[in-house]
Amino acid sequence: MPEPAAPALPVGELLALDRQHVWHPYGPMPGRQEPLVVESAAGVRLRLAEPAHGSRELIDGMSSWWSAVHGYNHPVLNEAAQAQLGRMSHVMFGGLTHEPAVRLAARLVEITPEGLEHVFLSDSGSVSVEVAVKMCLQYWRSVGRPEKRRLMTWRGGYHGDTWQPMAVCDPDGGMHELWSGALPRQLFADAPPDGFDAGTDPAYAAHLRDLVARHAHEVAAVIIEPVVQGAGGMRFHDPGYLRVLREACDEHDVLLILDEIATGFGRTGELFAADHAGITPDVMCVGKALTGGYLSMAATLCTPRVADGISRGEVPVLAHGPTFMANPLAAAVACASIDLLLSRDWRTEVKRIGTGLRDGLAAAAALPGVRDVRVLGAIGVVQLDHEVDVAAATRAAVREGVWVRPFRDLIYTMPPYVTEDEDVARICAAVCAAAREG
Repeated sequence: MPEPAAPALPVGELLALDRQHVWHPYGPMPGRQEPLVVESAAGVRLRLAEPAHGSRELIDGMSSWWSAVHGYNHPVLNEAAQAQLGRMSHVMFGGLTHEPAVRLAARLVEITPEGLEHVFLSDSGSVSVEVAVKMCLQYWRSVGRPEKRRLMTWRGGYHGDTWQPMAVCDPDGGMHELWSGALPRQLFADAPPDGFDAGTDPAYAAHLRDLVARHAHEVAAVIIEPVVQGAGGMRFHDPGYLRVLREACDEHDVLLILDEIATGFGRTGELFAADHAGITPDVMCVGKALTGGYLSMAATLCTPRVADGISRGEVPVLAHGPTFMANPLAAAVACASIDLLLSRDWRTEVKRIGTGLRDGLAAAAALPGVRDVRVLGAIGVVQLDHEVDVAAATRAAVREGVWVRPFRDLIYTMPPYVTEDEDVARICAAVCAAAREG
C-alpha cells in the first residue's frame, strides 16, 4: 500500500515557511509581498487555499507564464503522464534512447519550418538558448572561422536568465542591466518599429542590413524573438523584418536563431511566428507551451548545415548534456500536448480569444495613464505611461476573480486557448480594473 499523503499545512504555517525559506522569482529574500496559495487547478481556474480579496477561484489570465495553453488538469495530458509514469519517469539520455523522445523529435521536425531536421532536447527555455548559441559558436569554430563569436540582436529583447541569454537581452533598462559589465559584449540594433501590420520601414531594414554587413566577419549569429518581443516589453513588429534578416544573414554568411519559446505553438495566430514570414531559421528554440505547462522541457532545432559543420570539426560533438534532457515523462506529455493542439481548431480558438481581447480591452484606451492597447493572436497588452503598482494592480484583478502578473509598465494577458468567451470578458474587465488602480 502506498504511504498516505502528508496532511496539508495550515495556510498560515505554509506562508510562514514560504517567507522563511522560499526565494520566489524576481523577488527579494524574504519576499515583501505575500503570495496567494493555490491548492488545485482545473480548466482555466486556480483554486486558492483561502479566499483573497473576496475570490476563492481565479481565472488564469497568464497560462502560467504562457505555458498552460490547454488549461489545467486536462484528461488527455493526465492520461499521457500517468501511462508514461507506469513505464519509467526518467532515464539518462547518454548512450540510451526511448520512444517518447524519438517521437517528440520527429513530431517537432514535422511541424516546425521546413529544413529544421535535428533536435536537441533540454529542460528549460533559457538552456535551449544557451544550446543554440553554443551550436552557432561551435559551428564557426569547426569550419575554421573561430573569430565569428559575437551575437547580434535588437533592443527590447528578452531571451532568459542564464548567462548567454542575458547577454542578448536589452542591456539598458532591462532586468539584466546589473550584469552589463560582466556579460559578453554583443551587438545591438535599434528596437524594431512597433506594429505587427505596420509594414516594413525601409530605413530600419537598411539599418539591419548594414549592421549585418559591417559585422559579418565577427558575428556568429543573429538572435531575435520573431514578431513578439515578450518579457522585454510585449512589443509586436512586422514579420517583414524576419525576411530582411534572413536575406541579410544568407548574403553575409551569418546564422539566424529564432527564439520561439514564447511565440511557439499558436500563440500569435500561426503555429510558429516564423510562419508569418515564411522563413526557416538556422536554429530555433521552443519551450513553454511544449508540454502544455505540465513539465519543464525545451528544444533547440537546427538545420543539417549546422549539425554537419559541428560534426566535421576538431571536436565533432556538441558538448552539452543536461541530466534531465529528453526526460521521458516530459516528452510523453509534450507529444500528447502537440497532438491535442493539432487535433483541435486551434486557429479559430486563438482568433476567438483575440477578438474577445480587442473588444474587452478597447475601453482601457480611454483610461487615465494608459499609453497603448494592443492585441495579437491570443495576447492582450495594456501599456501604461508609468511603472505599474504591482500590488495594487494585482489586488484589483483578484477582486474581479482573475489572475494576472503585471510588470514594468505593462498589464497583459495570455489566456489558455480553451478560455470561454465569458471568461475572456472577465479577464478584460480585470485588466481594465488593474490599469485603473495600478
